[in-house]
Amino acid sequence: MATQTDKLHRTANDLPAETRKEIIPLLQASLADTLDLQTHMRQAHWNLKGPNFYSLHKLFDEVVASAGIWIDEIGERIVMMGGQARGTARAAAAETRLPDYPLDITAEGDHLQAAVASLSTYCGSTRDCVGACQDLGDETSAHIFIETSRAVDKYLWFAEAHLQ
Repeated sequence: MATQTDKLHRTANDLPAETRKEIIPLLQASLADTLDLQTHMRQAHWNLKGPNFYSLHKLFDEVVASAGIWIDEIGERIVMMGGQARGTARAAAAETRLPDYPLDITAEGDHLQAAVASLSTYCGSTRDCVGACQDLGDETSAHIFIETSRAVDKYLWFAEAHLQ
């Protein structure tokens, strides 16, 4: 069975094909995780209830908006490298590494706990990609992951501050 990186699309990108074949799966895994993270935060944004509703509603909405930017950057980077981005909801659901987000919660504390679990898992895998891309000589992809992890660290801090 052929994998996503067995055949690359033609590109004048100067990274060696073998390097691109190693980086594209990292980007694809991150794309799936980012799509899933966006839905987690949307779920919290819609269903949250509690005394801090307004500030948390805005926080989760900000993460949703940021994730949209990350999704576009990651998906475009896959294609720039000669890959084929898989960005449907079904692809993300099949490939995500994030924990399941509970669909039956409303209390702000429950949403915060679930959001912290999703954000921390996402940030850890994003940080792992930084080193992998640097080791493979792709500073451009590493930079995407660095910028993403910087923002996610901030969102994680904001969410955790509500729990302390």
